[in-house]
Amino acid sequence: MYKIELRRQATKDFNDIPSEYVRLISKHIDSLEQNPRPTDSKKLKGVAGYSLRVGTYRVLYDIDDKMQLVTVYRVKHRREAYR
Repeated sequence: MYKIELRRQATKDFNDIPSEYVRLISKHIDSLEQNPRPTDSKKLKGVAGYSLRVGTYRVLYDIDDKMQLVTVYRVKHRREAYR
């Protein structure tokens, strides 16, 4: 089982997200403890990390298999997530 770590910027990103999405995104982030590479996640090209699609929002995260740690570093709307 992996440990979830939220970076400071990801925590700040939650302030800009509507409350109905916050619960849904939180459930998806919690599910990363059991499976850090779900079928709907994608490996980012050109940058280390993964993207998890939650409606119109994207959860950007890294996986450290050695330490069994998932680090969520951004949660943004899809039009802003990859800038």
